Amino acid sequence: MTTTAPATPTEAAAHFRASLRFHTDVADVAAALAAPGGPGFVLLDSRSAHAWDQGHIPGAVHLPTALIPERAPGLLDRSVPVVTYCWGPGCDGATRAALALAELGHQVKEMLGGFEYWAREGFAYDTWQGPERRDPDPLVAPVAGACGC
Repeated sequence: MTTTAPATPTEAAAHFRASLRFHTDVADVAAALAAPGGPGFVLLDSRSAHAWDQGHIPGAVHLPTALIPERAPGLLDRSVPVVTYCWGPGCDGATRAALALAELGHQVKEMLGGFEYWAREGFAYDTWQGPERRDPDPLVAPVAGACGC
């Protein structure tokens, strides 16, 4: 299979079970944001002000990673979990933001795919000019029920 043997099924199950405690995805975040009563977490965009203005998820809090140690204590309630996102899978900004928040005592998850996949999956977003939405990219947002995830 590869030069390194795969983990045992027990080891793999433990790894993937743990992974789900640290990550969520765009579709799950969108569903939670649309749920009656709210999502039960704060969605945090850790990108720059310029990136935020270009597009961000409605309802997200803007807090660039470098400002988390200074501003998070006055902005976020430690009893409410936080989901971080940045640009996309090629960026580790959400990971760095999640680490900074965890070090301050917050429960935190990272949203896989980031803003890029939010837009590519066809979810609405806000820009400095107002709300926008793109047609879903068929490579990442298949026809309903086709993914089976």
